[in-house]
Amino acid sequence: MSAETAGEQYTPNDIISLIGEICAHKIPKNDSFITIYDPACGGGNMVFGVEDKIKEKLYRPTATFGQDWNDALYALAKIESRFREDSDICYGNTLTSIPHIGKKFDVIVANPPYGVDWKGYEKDIKNDKTERFVALPSISDGQLIFAQHIVYQLAEEGIAVVVLNGSSLFSGDAGSGESQIRKYFFDNDWVEALIQLPTDEFFNTNIYTYLWIFNKNKPTNRKNKVLLINASEKFQPLKKNKGKKRKEITPYYQNIIVEALDKFEDNDFSKVFDKDFFYFNKQSLTLTNLDENQKSLESYLDGKKSLKLNPIKITKDEEIIFDQFEISEFPENFTNLKNYNKEFLQPKTSEICYKEQNLKIITDKEIYYFDNEKETIIKEINGKKEELGCGKIIIKSSYKKATKTQNEKIIIIAELIADYQKDYEIIPFSRDEIENKRNIDEFMKKYISKPFELLENVVGVEVNFNKVFYKPEKLRPLTEITNEIKSLDDELKILESNLGI
Repeated sequence: MSAETAGEQYTPNDIISLIGEICAHKIPKNDSFITIYDPACGGGNMVFGVEDKIKEKLYRPTATFGQDWNDALYALAKIESRFREDSDICYGNTLTSIPHIGKKFDVIVANPPYGVDWKGYEKDIKNDKTERFVALPSISDGQLIFAQHIVYQLAEEGIAVVVLNGSSLFSGDAGSGESQIRKYFFDNDWVEALIQLPTDEFFNTNIYTYLWIFNKNKPTNRKNKVLLINASEKFQPLKKNKGKKRKEITPYYQNIIVEALDKFEDNDFSKVFDKDFFYFNKQSLTLTNLDENQKSLESYLDGKKSLKLNPIKITKDEEIIFDQFEISEFPENFTNLKNYNKEFLQPKTSEICYKEQNLKIITDKEIYYFDNEKETIIKEINGKKEELGCGKIIIKSSYKKATKTQNEKIIIIAELIADYQKDYEIIPFSRDEIENKRNIDEFMKKYISKPFELLENVVGVEVNFNKVFYKPEKLRPLTEITNEIKSLDDELKILESNLGI
């Protein structure tokens, strides 16, 4: 009954115990009634396990709520709920069937499916009227849809602990649904901590997983701050593997993790950041490519978008691939015209950009071609050459049907345009607009050497544990390496001597 469908993970008891400890430490110390909810409860192990932990630690009255769409697992949770004083487990898809939507919960825990597509429910989710979803992730992974549902149903003083995989932290570019969802969480300052768990913790996957700690009522000293805890080494190996589960977070390590969350300070495996640290500018720009003399065709065009030419002949490697005279010899025979197509001569509109190819455009007065070595377009008149600057040669062809007054024909047009290149840069973000602009300007001045024009700027959010907790591998001393090489060399000489080589 361990939900072996891709992305559906049976949560092991040590993870449930850790989540229960976190919730028990975060719940305010009073006698009020506590509601606990799991929107992807499966067989109920997590929601009931957390309830038991809270009762054990706080002696508080509780009520549990849950929902799942797996028939067998729902049945297990429903049976267990019969033995609970106050429990309501419902059947159905949490993202489309919403029996608990009117409630707000003090504690929400979940291990929703990840890496599972939501294509079959796309229409219902896009037409959702609850305003739960500010953005939608890739159709191939719906875990961040569940995360939005969770913060929607979390009470204003509530705490949520959600198990998600690594893609929830960094998948999607700035402006994508995933990035917009993360930005929504961080903008509202709901993310208190992110905990990286060890690999090999689950029964049917060995990937890294993460606990997202959502808190809608952060203490004043934690406002606009996020704690990252690297608990990837806080485990004890199992004596006997259970499927792919080879590690366990024992009570000893659970206490270490919870203590780090309580202290909310830097140490060797946890770090506190201003939430803006995870924001970044994705600055789009247009670069103008230059020739060896730092010149662009843009200056020759003098404000025009392009220079249109009227070719009478086009050659490549001295082979004629277009000749007006030859084309005009077959104005009424489209079969010949079609067979004459080479590269860009197509019986429909087409466009090909030539650069760094031995192509020559011959008009009635000039010859134009691209010089590969100098990266510039050459204009040649009676053997006299002029360097116009870095640019591109555009060849356009279009087929025109016959009319009452004209035969069918192919029209060839050649254009010279400046060589522009679209690019983007990732630049540190500042919430202060003046400082943010200064960051962008200083970055461009330091790293961009070509002429450029700034385009759209999109702010994204991502979390990179590897970058934050990266530890460079310690290099071996050079003397140790040379001694090892000498030792191997001596062994080879002995071996060769014994073999008579």
